[in-house]
Amino acid sequence: MLPMVSQMPLLNAAALPLRSVQTITGSVLVVAPHPDDETLGCGGAIALLRTLGYPVQILVMSDGTMSHPRSLKYPTPRLQALREAETLEAMSILGVSEAAVTFLRLQDGSIPTSTSPGRQEVVARCRTWLEPLQPATIFLPWRADPHPDHRATWTLMRAALADFNEAPRMIEYPIWDWDPEQQGALANFTQVMGWRLDIRSMLETKQAAIAAYRSQTTNLIDDDPDGFQLTPEMLANFARPWEVYLEEMP
Repeated sequence: MLPMVSQMPLLNAAALPLRSVQTITGSVLVVAPHPDDETLGCGGAIALLRTLGYPVQILVMSDGTMSHPRSLKYPTPRLQALREAETLEAMSILGVSEAAVTFLRLQDGSIPTSTSPGRQEVVARCRTWLEPLQPATIFLPWRADPHPDHRATWTLMRAALADFNEAPRMIEYPIWDWDPEQQGALANFTQVMGWRLDIRSMLETKQAAIAAYRSQTTNLIDDDPDGFQLTPEMLANFARPWEVYLEEMP
């Protein structure tokens, strides 16, 4: 029996049991709220799955352009193109082809929640895209991640899959819960279990893929005083030889 999640899903994460990637079956979809979430949260899993020959598709929900909203060097269209190019480079490093990457291009910071106008249209777009794919396993953001775009992505995917005859296995990955300043008091998810995936053999590959996101990890965009950059402390959370996943148990 895997340990159940209480208020802090990453508390004592190193004590969570290890699982093999070979417990995953069939085709895989990794859903990212922003360009880079898929690599930060699941880069090791993606690389392992591709090494073993699993088909892996990537769906990036938002355009990522709110990372540097005041940059004159990188106005919105140029920044969107840059972030998509970074994603394709990172995926190439992890073994995923360009043809297997889809950008939904929703507005960063405004992924529709359950009360947002136009949400049903986005749900329908997601359902239409998912129907021919029929993934057996979906990696998606942790349902209680502090970032609203991450939580909204989780609810959108659940809504889009609601009418599927065979529900895929849903594996959730945390991103911002690693930051103690953003962790909040969470509900008691009594049916959510935590586990770890050993990615030691792919850690160097994952780190190279993260480094492909130069707009997020370096001072490449230097003309926006409010621009976002992943700190060394934040990046250290994704340099561990394992990744943490959370899963609702029947």
